[in-house]
Amino acid sequence: MTHVVARIGKPHGIKGEVTVQVHTDDPAGRFAVGTVLPTKAAAGSGVPRALTISSARDHNGVWLLGFEEIPDRTGAEGLRGTRLLTPEGGEELLEPDEGGDAWYEEQLVGLAAVRVDGSAVGTVSGLDIGPGQDRLVLALPDGRTAYLPFVTALVPEVDLAGGRVVVAPPEGLLELDA
Repeated sequence: MTHVVARIGKPHGIKGEVTVQVHTDDPAGRFAVGTVLPTKAAAGSGVPRALTISSARDHNGVWLLGFEEIPDRTGAEGLRGTRLLTPEGGEELLEPDEGGDAWYEEQLVGLAAVRVDGSAVGTVSGLDIGPGQDRLVLALPDGRTAYLPFVTALVPEVDLAGGRVVVAPPEGLLELDA
C-alpha cells in the first residue's frame, strides 16, 4: 500500500520548483535528491507516473522541490494538485502512530461521519492539510461539502475498525457554505 507524502502546490520561480504540502514527518529523508516518487494525478493531466527529485529545500518553512522531469515553470504549473506517493518498498518508514492520534488520508476517506448521539452527518471525502490545522472534508447527504477542523474537541473519536468518525461540530458549522 502506498501513502501520500506530499501534495504539489504552486510553482516557485522559473526553474520548475514547486511548493508542497508535506504529509510526512521526515521530509528531509523522503525528499532526498535522486529519490523517485510515484505520482497520483488527474487522468489525462500529462503528469509523469513518477518524478525524480533533483532539489529539495526548506524555504521559510515551506518545502520546495525540483524534479529532473520538469525543467521550467510551465511544466511546474501542470503539476499543481499532484500527490507524491511513497516509493516501492518505502512503506516501512510510515508506520501508523502508536498513540492512535494520527491517520493517513487514505484511512479516513470513506468513513461514515456520525454525531455523538449516533445520527448520520455524511461521509469523509478527504483531508485538507492546512498550515495551522487540518480539516476533515465531509460529503453531506444533500450534496454539499463541509469542512470540520480535525481537532479532538470536534472529532473526539476515529474508529477505523468500525468504519466511522464521531464528530461534535458546534451548532451551525455544517450549515455554513464552504
